[in-house]
Amino acid sequence: MKRPQGFDRAPAPRAADRGAVRGQGTSSPDAATSSAAAAPVGRAISPPAADRTSTEPIPVVVGAPVRPTAANPVVTPPAPAVSRPSSATSATEVLPDLRDLGDPRRPAGSPDAADLRGPAGDGVGRAADEPRSPRAAKRALAAAARERRRYERQEVRRFTKRSRRRRITWAVAVGAVLAVVAVVGIGAYSPLMALREVRVEGAQRIPADQVQGAFATLLGTPLPLIDGAEVQAALERFPLIETYATETIPPGTLVVRIVERTPVGVIDTGSGLELVDGAGVVIERPDERPPGQPLIEVEGGVAGAGFRAVAGVVRSLPADVRSQLARATADTADDVRLELEGGASVVWGSAEESALKATVLAALMRAAPPDTVAQYDVSAPTSPVTS
Repeated sequence: MKRPQGFDRAPAPRAADRGAVRGQGTSSPDAATSSAAAAPVGRAISPPAADRTSTEPIPVVVGAPVRPTAANPVVTPPAPAVSRPSSATSATEVLPDLRDLGDPRRPAGSPDAADLRGPAGDGVGRAADEPRSPRAAKRALAAAARERRRYERQEVRRFTKRSRRRRITWAVAVGAVLAVVAVVGIGAYSPLMALREVRVEGAQRIPADQVQGAFATLLGTPLPLIDGAEVQAALERFPLIETYATETIPPGTLVVRIVERTPVGVIDTGSGLELVDGAGVVIERPDERPPGQPLIEVEGGVAGAGFRAVAGVVRSLPADVRSQLARATADTADDVRLELEGGASVVWGSAEESALKATVLAALMRAAPPDTVAQYDVSAPTSPVTS
């Protein structure tokens, strides 16, 4: 390895040379040549002192540039001195300014540190060794802290996006359930939904005010808390009601739609007349037969099969035919006979196909009025007979 210029030193004298130096002070080149010639064959010949190199450092003057010579045209920048400065010389005077010497590790053509420094007062391109005011340092530290917090928040939101969406879904579902429960609770227990009015629809024989009075004990009760059993208990005192339906209209109205029992005729029980419907329920006890209500005569009373057959036939008759009906009899369920106001009779037979038989009878009565014939036979509706 070739050492740089200036780091070579004189070779250490050998033992034989040291004796000569003591006696003569210096040795001539001729003496060295003669000594080498007098050396015996087979002994290693040491290189001349001029060809030896030394590894001990030599003092170098700091900051002294090396001038180019013919032997060494390339100028290498000297390394900073590492020797201890004297007491009279400060470290600033001994160590060179790296900005003046340049950074040997910096690539050629790159801007120097001094070039990166911006104008005084701005924080852009500030050199590392340039002092910073405490206020600017605090501002820079606060800005860095804010930037870090913002970045952390973004990362947290990015990694918790799915869990946040799941929590939002559950929150919406639970909120909807709680809202429904709250609305039901307010409707059930709030005085705003209390019963204030009872409206009756479909009443003809039954006075509507009596039906409204039956609900007097339920006034002030919230509509959702009115039980169906309470409504039935209020209406069961009216036997003429066959069916009923209720509807609540917020905030405080109860609508009662009733269907009254339809009478099918009058039965003579021996103790008086009873107006009954198709189920045999007594609707009224009149003193005489009401107009348009036939007198029913059957075996076994309202519990027999004949009464059920007659009731089915009377209910199937059109209104114009039924208004002319005066009497209905049935010895058996298959032997139903009707008698009209004009004196004509109708052979009906069983209660089967009563709708078809009623249609055929109405057509026959239009073609041949009851005062012109004595009997209509519709027991075979496809082959009716008048006589």
